[in-house]
Amino acid sequence: MNSVPFVIVLIATVLFSSACRSSSAPTRPEALCRTACADRARHCSLDECARGCSFILDRLVEHEGDSVVACVERQGKGACSDAVWADCAASVGVHADGGPPAPPSPAEE
Repeated sequence: MNSVPFVIVLIATVLFSSACRSSSAPTRPEALCRTACADRARHCSLDECARGCSFILDRLVEHEGDSVVACVERQGKGACSDAVWADCAASVGVHADGGPPAPPSPAEE
């Protein structure tokens, strides 16, 4: 039995299977957020989108990135500061109600 054709097929399979992967499509939540911000919040620069998306990583992990970007988009021209990103991140999803109530005061002795 000749193993040379098998080795050639194996090497070709490895080379071509790695070449088929697309590295241009964003897959990480932060990269998806940057793309969405650049497409939708056109008043934000690319640097502001990158900073904002890094700022809201916790919301991205919670799959709330689109809601936050939509909020930033609604803020209008010139509104891409950290404060805008923070306000938008705090006003979506389970965080929109302001969080849980404060714990009760300790009982006096």
